[in-house]
Amino acid sequence: MALRDLFRPESARHKASSAGQVTPDSARCVQCGICSFNCPIGIDVRRHAWTGEAVVNSRCLTCGECVARCPRGVLRFERTDLFAEAAQ
Repeated sequence: MALRDLFRPESARHKASSAGQVTPDSARCVQCGICSFNCPIGIDVRRHAWTGEAVVNSRCLTCGECVARCPRGVLRFERTDLFAEAAQ
């Protein structure tokens, strides 16, 4: 096993996170605010969950804290090609 193989899973995880966005299921959200409280950047994820809008914010790190902390499983990562429109 080479030393570089030890770091491959983490680099793959970062690639997957950077190619996605947080998408809510607004019908399941009870507005508890745990997602916004745990966001290290301070994005109002609760508002996005309430309106059903994906978190499309240039400051979003896609760290997954809001997804992991949601007690009702309202939030999930959805793969997107963020740069597809800019390339056309």
